[in-house]
Amino acid sequence: MNENVTIQDTNPPLTTIASLGGHEGQSVTLQGWLYNLRESGKLLFPIFRDGTGTVQGIVPKAAVTPEVFETVKALTQESSVIVTGKVRADKRAPGGYELDVEHVQVVQRVAEDDPFPISLKEHGVDFLMEHRHLWLRTPRQSAILRIRAEIMRAAQEYFDTNGFVRTDPPVLTPAACEGTSTLFPVEYFGDEAYLTQSGQLYIEATALALGKVYSFGPTFRAEKSKTRRHLTEFWMIEPEMAYAGLDELMMLAENFISHIVARVLERHQADLKVIGRDITKLETVRAPFPRISYNDAVAMLHEAHSKGLLENKFTYGDDFGSPDETYISSQFDRPVMVHRYPAEVKAFYMEPDPADAKYALCVDVLAPEGYGEIIGGSQRVASYDLLKKRIEDHGLSLQAFQWYLDLRKYGSVPHAGFGMGIERAVAWICGLDHVRETIPFARTLNRIYP
Repeated sequence: MNENVTIQDTNPPLTTIASLGGHEGQSVTLQGWLYNLRESGKLLFPIFRDGTGTVQGIVPKAAVTPEVFETVKALTQESSVIVTGKVRADKRAPGGYELDVEHVQVVQRVAEDDPFPISLKEHGVDFLMEHRHLWLRTPRQSAILRIRAEIMRAAQEYFDTNGFVRTDPPVLTPAACEGTSTLFPVEYFGDEAYLTQSGQLYIEATALALGKVYSFGPTFRAEKSKTRRHLTEFWMIEPEMAYAGLDELMMLAENFISHIVARVLERHQADLKVIGRDITKLETVRAPFPRISYNDAVAMLHEAHSKGLLENKFTYGDDFGSPDETYISSQFDRPVMVHRYPAEVKAFYMEPDPADAKYALCVDVLAPEGYGEIIGGSQRVASYDLLKKRIEDHGLSLQAFQWYLDLRKYGSVPHAGFGMGIERAVAWICGLDHVRETIPFARTLNRIYP
């Protein structure tokens, strides 16, 4: 049976591991869990975690009561504890501080005959994903989620402080936005509806009411893809601006991304270190970003193929695949903007380039280091007649999109917007191999548990 102890008030100030630097030389109290315990003769070295970081405790047998020493010695991994100790600076410690333990109160001791299933040894990915609810407690996974939270906070901060109004679109929609083959259908009181692929169409409406808006919420894509870049459920932030074109959109995107990266570098150096991220790769991420046309990018790919740097020759007119995006982005030290793709490979709502209608006024922002597209956006079709024709050409229901067409009947203006998937941004900024680590509970083609 697990041993439970009632929590009691303590006199030393309650603080967090992340805040220990403000209490050097003082006795403090932490509420957390035992991450690991090492023993060396008459010295114990417990490592505690509390959600804000980890800290090593020092427990010399001669410096504490026998009861405290034996209590710490008997702790098991992930036992919950309230620890009191004196904060001591130590440059060798990961966080710069250690804790000279004075007292430990056990809230729950994990039973030895039913130990915490994730030990410090290596585990397979399938095992870790099956135990994702517990894997989250490890320092690396906790650091990733703290950075994810900072990215989301910084993204909202940028728009909130630059005149954008948050407007939330519905999660249940009657029609497709990105393509009918990637929809999750649901029954809606006898009618068929779908989980949203994007809030874009709805925030176009709110942009024409409020000028500059953004949405931030979960989106769903039923893509049967097993790549390291795909989730079936993910979070997307989408700004939309009235009286704006492609150039204004690209300026917004580069300033937005630069702001997010700067915030993470400013506030999460310790977490980036835990993850093992090379921050010099992030320090170059500052606006302006390089901009190349689709045609320029294709020329780069053809040249790379001719030199044997790419196995397959790219077919002009196709959209870029992962190897293509990886090569293009590898030529730059910061995100690169690829604009004006062939209109036929892009969505129905994208405005054609007035200089050559074969191309759409669109942009994809490719992250460096092979992380691919993190932002996709465009200027939207402003003409009622052209949008109606595009809807018909794509075999979509005019009835379902009548409200969207109304936006072009009553005060239509040039407008533009983009979407950024939070998980891809987290993967790039953290330097992760797979997006499954970027969200607390990943939903992929073959996983919906836990």
